[in-house]
Order: sequence, then C-alpha cells, then structure tokens
Amino acid sequence: MRDEQLPLFPQRGRRGEYSAPLTEIPELGRDSSLKSTVGEFDAHMRREGFTENTRKAFHSDLRLFMKYAGGASSVGAVTTKQIQDFLVWLLDGRGVPCSPKSYARRVTTLKRFFAWLTESGVIAGDPAAPVPHRPAERPLPDILYADQVDALLSTSKSIMNDPDSPDSRPCLLARLLLEMGIKKGECARIALDHIDRSDPSGPALYIRYDNPRMHKKERKLALSPGLVSVLDRYLEQYEPRQDLFDCTARNLEYVLSDLAEQAGIDDVSFEMMRWTSAVRDYREGVDEDDLRQKLGLSPITWVDTLEKIEILAGPAL
Repeated sequence: MRDEQLPLFPQRGRRGEYSAPLTEIPELGRDSSLKSTVGEFDAHMRREGFTENTRKAFHSDLRLFMKYAGGASSVGAVTTKQIQDFLVWLLDGRGVPCSPKSYARRVTTLKRFFAWLTESGVIAGDPAAPVPHRPAERPLPDILYADQVDALLSTSKSIMNDPDSPDSRPCLLARLLLEMGIKKGECARIALDHIDRSDPSGPALYIRYDNPRMHKKERKLALSPGLVSVLDRYLEQYEPRQDLFDCTARNLEYVLSDLAEQAGIDDVSFEMMRWTSAVRDYREGVDEDDLRQKLGLSPITWVDTLEKIEILAGPAL
C-alpha cells in the first residue's frame, strides 16, 4: 500500500488552510553542512507538530544519507544525481535489505528536507524535486481465504459461548477487523464515546485521531446488527469504562494470534485482516469510492491499493 503523500509543510491554522511560505533562516546558507541543516530541520519538525516517531524516522533517514554523502558536505553541493545514486545504493549496494516501506519513506524524507531548505531560502534550487515519489514495488499482501475466515469466526464464536470460561473479546476483535477494515492503532484507540447508539436503526463507529495531521483519516462506519450483538456481550462481560479495549495494541496482537492458533491458522496479522476485509467488500460490490473512504485512504494511495485488491479479488489467471 503506497504511503500517503502529505503536503510538505502543513502550517497551524484552520483545517485545510496553510500559512505564508517559510521565512529565511539567517544562520544557514548553501555552504552550511548537511549535519547542521539536519539539526535545524528537526527543530522545524518539532515546531510543526510532527510526531516523535516521525521525527526519529526522518532523522534516521537523513543520518543514513549523511553517511553516504558525508555529514560535512555543504548542503548546496548536493545534486539530483547524488540523491538518485543514494537511492540505488539503498536497494543494491548497501548490503542491508531495504523494505519497500522504508524505501518510500526515505524518498519522502529527502523530498521534505530539501523542499524545506529551498522554501527557507537556504538553497536556490531543490535537488530532490525531480526524484520520482514512486516506492519500490511491493508484493501482493497476504489475505485469509474464505475457509480460514469461516474457521476464525467459528472458533471465536465457540470461545465466546464456552460454558466454562466464555470470552467475548476474540469474537469482537475478529468481527471488528473483518467488517470495519480498521488498522491496529485505530482499533486500539477506540473509546466508548466513539460508538454512536443514538439511532437504533443505524449504530455507528467513529474512527478518530488525536493528531490534527491525521484528521483526514477520520471517518464514520456503520455497525452491523451481528457486530452490535457481539459488542453488547463484550460490554456486559468486560465492563470497560473509557476505552473499548482496556489493553495495549500488543495485547490485542496476542489475542488475535491465540485465536488464529486455535482456529488452525498459522499466521494472522492486523494487516492481513484489513486486506481481507477490503477484498471481501470489493467482491460484495461495495462502491470503490465508498471502500476507499471506509479504509481511510487518500485518492493517491487508493490507486495502488485498488490495483492489488482487484488482483486478489479476481479470478485465477
């Protein structure tokens, strides 16, 4: 799934609006070293509200580029060819595997870094601008087959109805992932007040984000009667007070893994469940744009995702 390309420099303000271009940074110039400009870039990201994980990932990527190009090299001397050679080195010359996701993020890091230097007046031209923002090709994702889905749901239902030690959590988790197509982090962040039961004929789940930069991924998803029934069983048994799942995302991974083992399935992940959900919806004729919005994907990201869904859902060649 191709990573979403966000605007290079989202500024604080009302949603969807951006402030004036960045002001110049007097202490930096084209002769400044890569090492010094990377430090200023981290300060810029902090001011702009980038998450700590994003800042760490970008800083790690830039350190890798400095290792290749030389941290003492002047930022104004970096060329498009040097950036392209670095990306080739990542894939073929470094001797360390570079996953498609890491490769795509490193392209994004370099583009944002050099665009920021250009917008700030540190360099006159952006050497990363001509570099295509095309990630390395990824293999088709794994999905559950129909018999595996049946086994997973049947096993989770048996666990929920066990006369000796019933547990409704595996059943709720499995159905949420298969019917909603949500990510692991989204699932772990569901709060009780994200579930709207005000309209009995149309109960809904809101997927929300605390980070303002992620608000475009927020959405409202319909809850099926069957899922609501399992939800009620779970709420009665666990009596959560604030969050739907009173545990960490890692704990939910264990719940899913244990369920898969009992169902006789070797390996099941949140990502596999999300792709399985998308393929099942596509096969059932869900409108493509409705499916895109259900998954919380941008139109750009959706192009690559839809290609893979069509292959996974189509007949064997």
